[in-house]
Amino acid sequence: MPRVSLTPLPLADRPALILGGGVAGLAAGLALRRLGADAEVLEQSPEIREVGAGLQISPNGTRVLRALGLEPADFATRTLAIELRDARGRLVTRMAPPAEPGFFLIHRADLIEALAEGFRQAGGKVRLATQVAAVSLHTGGARVETTGGTVLETPLLIGADGLHSQTRAALNLPAPPFFTGQVAWRATIPGDGGPPVAQVFMGPGRHLVSYPLRGGALRNIVAVEERREWAAEGWHHRDAPGNLRTAFAGFGGPVPEWLEAVSAPFLWGLFRHPVAAQWQDGQGRAALLGDAAHPTLPFMAQGAVLALEDAWVLAQSLAASPTDPAAALNRYQQIRAPRARAVVAAANGNARAYHLRAPLAPLAHALLRLGDRVAPGLPFRRYAWVHDHDVTAP
Repeated sequence: MPRVSLTPLPLADRPALILGGGVAGLAAGLALRRLGADAEVLEQSPEIREVGAGLQISPNGTRVLRALGLEPADFATRTLAIELRDARGRLVTRMAPPAEPGFFLIHRADLIEALAEGFRQAGGKVRLATQVAAVSLHTGGARVETTGGTVLETPLLIGADGLHSQTRAALNLPAPPFFTGQVAWRATIPGDGGPPVAQVFMGPGRHLVSYPLRGGALRNIVAVEERREWAAEGWHHRDAPGNLRTAFAGFGGPVPEWLEAVSAPFLWGLFRHPVAAQWQDGQGRAALLGDAAHPTLPFMAQGAVLALEDAWVLAQSLAASPTDPAAALNRYQQIRAPRARAVVAAANGNARAYHLRAPLAPLAHALLRLGDRVAPGLPFRRYAWVHDHDVTAP
């Protein structure tokens, strides 16, 4: 007969209202629900879904997913290697990640589905088709007004409401983003049976990342170009496939064939947002996580992973001080804000490294090849501070 624990959960029946049914919001809901909180997620879409493309989950995210009771191998593909190639397709360096805890390639929709199912199985509640009109704080809690006229009161509001977070606006002074001079296309095409290898093709002023998804059934493509003409921010703006092909016309290897298969790419402008000055209100009523707190450029594959880390630390901080939410949320910000700033800065730097022009590019590639022979695995060790970080450790 299975043993039943009689130890009360530290957040038993504590209400928490979470804005946003993406990776950040669902991970926070699951983490809180596993500690007993009465967590509810508000999502503006009529269903929990994600039409985005691929994600890379590095070991720091893998650890969180497993701590939440989810096994990435059940819904993602383990990464065999990461390759850096020049624009002609020639190999510059190949890095084989450690087998454990593992890097994974995953469709964003599959990660969302796994988190949502885990949240529901844990007893979490999701309120769909609920668009937020206003967020405000008052003595003892927060108030959320929906466009349908409903008013919701909660002692704890968690803003996982993305780039244009109303929760962030309630906690911080306006901080307008600025255009980085870069745009990105994303697309998925039918899979080509290739191995689970993430490839980065680096060219002057542009680079292209591609890897298989869903066991090779799909191939993910993200292509970034430096240019003066800005594009709107957001993941859902269509563009003509010819514009993508023209931008990467000089690339070789498998790139031309991949781009010929692209029929409906999305284009978005890359804007740099500052990390939020205030992640919480100081009185234990509201907190931010994910893109609402620290939007990051997609050059370290850490956006979703940082959100997973946030969710775990937020829940654990609240559990450690269940009677003092103000202290808990303050501790959460103290732990998370410095790391988020460091990862965001590293992502900003990677953009420059991928886009080198002659004569720097050939020299940098030669140094990478030499370093690969002298000290194999050096690039991974360079970012060990990112990937080896374990927020789930006691």
